[in-house]
Amino acid sequence: MIALFKRELLIALRGGGGALTGVIFFLCVITIVPFGIGPDLKLLSQIGPAVLWIGALLATLLGLDRLFQQDKEDGSLDILVCQEHALTWLIFVKCIAHWIVSTLPLVIATPLFGLMLNVSPMGILASMVTLFVGTPAITFIGAVGASVTVTLPRGGVLIAILVLPLVIPVLIFGVLSIDGAINEPQPFTAPFLILCAFTLFTSVLGPLAASVMLRHSAD
Repeated sequence: MIALFKRELLIALRGGGGALTGVIFFLCVITIVPFGIGPDLKLLSQIGPAVLWIGALLATLLGLDRLFQQDKEDGSLDILVCQEHALTWLIFVKCIAHWIVSTLPLVIATPLFGLMLNVSPMGILASMVTLFVGTPAITFIGAVGASVTVTLPRGGVLIAILVLPLVIPVLIFGVLSIDGAINEPQPFTAPFLILCAFTLFTSVLGPLAASVMLRHSAD
């Protein structure tokens, strides 16, 4: 498992462009919003956390096709499927490595983009925490979509179409958690714990479903 984790990190870093593409796309979303709603700083501060979550979600969906596509092209995916180790654990490791390379930079860049949207310091902190906790669920759910489209030459758009309806609850509870942290009457703990539960649930079910689909595609 450790060897696979190191391999995935090295492949992602040597390939380049994954993390940078996601951050640039994230920046584009954040930059377009003020042009669309006008220079209203109060409105920007109100919708800023939701915009941060939407931008991070779309940027995460952008790179999901890289989860299994390269392994399918060079034949290493067939080797992973035939390994004696449980395929579910191998997919779990791949998802974690993919999240570290592709999505963690988005979380790190959140404070800068939050300042661009005039989000309060508490809102920026809550956005970072909720994105750190919630975005792995998007990756685990995306692994299922990537496994379904792994045999297609260009399945990136199809992955986004399949995964987007499934990650809406993650987006909802992520934004609710931030609202609860900023606005005193609204609760923070309940939606945040539900967001954590989504991540834990998908960390088990996502790799399991993806392993079934990969074995089916290999047959």
